[in-house]
Amino acid sequence: MREDSIDKRFIRTNDRIRAREIRVIDDEGQQIGILPPYEALKMAREKNLDLVEISPTATPPVCRIMDYGKFLYQQEKKEREAKKHQKTITVKEVKFRINVDDHDYETKKNHVLRFLDEGDKVKATIFFRGREMTRTNLGRQILDRLIKDVEEKAIVEFRPRQEGNTLHAILAPKKDAVQAKPHKPAEQKPRQPQAAPPQAPPPPRANQA
Repeated sequence: MREDSIDKRFIRTNDRIRAREIRVIDDEGQQIGILPPYEALKMAREKNLDLVEISPTATPPVCRIMDYGKFLYQQEKKEREAKKHQKTITVKEVKFRINVDDHDYETKKNHVLRFLDEGDKVKATIFFRGREMTRTNLGRQILDRLIKDVEEKAIVEFRPRQEGNTLHAILAPKKDAVQAKPHKPAEQKPRQPQAAPPQAPPPPRANQA
């Protein structure tokens, strides 16, 4: 069993190991054999290490000699690194009205595109008021138009659906939608011509008699 599969919430170590016999692995990964726990614990303490039960459901349970404190530190470090690189996906909501004009629609569409570029999901929502409930088809037309306009950047997780007086759709960013910007090479300055080295003045001419 790999060490990183150990769940530290339920692990038994040293004197807490209650099995009558255990299968022992040393600190270098070598099989030692089946021993009573007190003998394996004696071996671990001679090396200033711990006896750790890594497979309690095996018959007999498997225990390993290791530096348990160091192991926990390494596990916590791996978990911190994993969380550091984990992208938190949020759902941003953009609301439309059934009587939205073209300018307002374009503004909201650009908001949707920006959220998608940032890796977030978008919930496009239309809220119907009063008599607008008799014109829900207009709301569907707006969401269908939006889906078509952003199809290069988004996938549709949920098609437009009606819930009470609200119509909404869920859009998620395409993985390949955001492309890396090409590297622009630094401009090279033209080389300046080098000035010719100064010439020595000619020797003075002798005066003629």
